[in-house]
Order: sequence, then structure tokens, then C-alpha cells
Amino acid sequence: MALNDLNLMVIFDVIMQERSVTKASHRLAMTQPSVSNAISRMRHVWQDPVFVKDGRGIKPTPFAESIWQKVRQPLVDIRHAYQVTKTDLRQVARTIRIASTDWMTDLFWLPLRKRIEQHAPLLNLHAVPYRVNGEKLLLDADVDMVLDYSEGSHDHIHSQLLFNNHFVCAMHPQHPLAKKQLTLADYCLSEHLLMSLSGDAKGAVDMVLAQLGHSRRVAMTVNHCANMAKILAHTNLITTIPLPLIVNEIAQGSLIIKPLPFTLPPAPISMTWHMRQQRDDVHSWLRSQVLEVVKDEIAPLITANSEHIQLA
Repeated sequence: MALNDLNLMVIFDVIMQERSVTKASHRLAMTQPSVSNAISRMRHVWQDPVFVKDGRGIKPTPFAESIWQKVRQPLVDIRHAYQVTKTDLRQVARTIRIASTDWMTDLFWLPLRKRIEQHAPLLNLHAVPYRVNGEKLLLDADVDMVLDYSEGSHDHIHSQLLFNNHFVCAMHPQHPLAKKQLTLADYCLSEHLLMSLSGDAKGAVDMVLAQLGHSRRVAMTVNHCANMAKILAHTNLITTIPLPLIVNEIAQGSLIIKPLPFTLPPAPISMTWHMRQQRDDVHSWLRSQVLEVVKDEIAPLITANSEHIQLA
């Protein structure tokens, strides 16, 4: 964590004002363990205790006092700079960190960048790997937004459904199954490609098949989706994949899709953020752009291929 991590410095500033982890957590709308975790990160970065116990509260070390004298006024200036209108977006120099899986990055990053270049050219968008707990990343102020599945219902976390990730079966156009209706028997007898972050060769599909008394052979796994379409286009593997991830390949004719021969509920994709950023104008503008990307680019693709998905 670098000194210019704005989230960490904001937490540091509030603790310096309150001289209490409990009071700081209330002001920041964070849990006390999350604030304590932030202090641990400060100690690691600055190689200083930063805060020590003082009765029922805490007091800063001389090093912390010296840091605060340097950053306090700039933080005030930054807070004022954040309170901008849309006409001021071109002057905002800021970094927003978004936790996202690679397939969500593939969907959103190019259209978001085009909008940023047009309206907020000084705004930086940094992708943070997302594996398990996006809610914790938000509570710890490690990221400003999460794009993917929303895990929970914490009081301090806001969430908005973006779209339902409908699953389809994909293969190349010359595949032996390409010209026929995909049956459950054919599906189970095929060789499958699975995207697995953990490396485990089982997923939600295998749980559904087991409930139906069936199984499949996962012949190959990958730990990201970037090369899945290329593998499918040049092999007889098939895969079960969210529709938005391969719409370009479908349009180009390198892959075809078929409805699954069993019911697999769609995965809800959400945009989540911490309440501390609810009234942040820049963050609010970016949220609106995410919604525009869904409306203009993702939703039409889902609609155009609706005959291949289970809408229930």
C-alpha cells in the first residue's frame, strides 16, 4: 500500500481527529475490525506504530503527528475537489479502484474507458482482482466498487442489480453437435471446458447434473476466460458459459450456442459500493456510466440471443 492510497489516508485523517477506533468507525461507516486492519496496514507501510493506547482511547506517535501535519490540508482540498458537478468532470484527477473478475473487466472496461475519455479524461480506472469477498474489500476501503456477484446485505453496502448472467452451451460451428438439438445425454457424453478460479474441476453445473443422476467429463480447465473462445473454436470441447462473454464470437461466427438441456438459474450481476461514497459526485457519475453500458451494450446482446437462454 503506497502513501498515496487515498482511502487509507482518509481513514488515517478521521482516526487522528477522533483519537478513537470506535468513533472513527462510526464516522467512516466501517466496522471496528476494518479500521484496526487499516491501522495495521499503516504500520506496515510506514514502519511505525502510528497509534498507541492512551487510556480508553489512542494517541498518535510523533511520526503520525508529522504525517498528519503534511496531509491534513491537502485532504481537505481533495474533499472539496470531489464535490463537483458534471460540468467539472474534465478537471477531476482521481483514481477509482474496482474489484472485478476478468470477464466483467472484458465486458465493462472498453466502453467505460470511451466514456471516461469523452467526459472525465483525468479519471483513472484501476482493476483489482476479485476472488471471494467483495463486501470485505468495500468495508476495508480497499476498493471503491465491486462489479460481479453480490454476496450479502451489510447495512453499509449498497447494491444494484445490473443484469442476469444467463448460461448457454457454446461450441464451434463444425462441432458434431452443432446441427442437432442438444440433449442431456449428448451434453453428458461430451468433453467439457471449465473456467475455474480455484482449479477445482467441478462447478454449479456438476451439482445440477448430480441431482439429475448424471455427470460429465471436464476434460480441461482454465483459470481465466481470455482464451476460452479460442480453445473452443479449435477443439471439440464444449463449455457452459454466461452469454455476454461470447457475444462477439457468436456475431463473428466462430462459435455457436445452444440452450442447456437442464435448468441452470442465471447468476445475478450487481454493482456494489460503500455508503461512504453514496453522495460522492464522481463515484455517482461512474455508477451512471456502468448503468449506461448495461442499457446500451449488454442488454441488447442478451435480448438478441434470448432464444438460446432460459428466461425463467
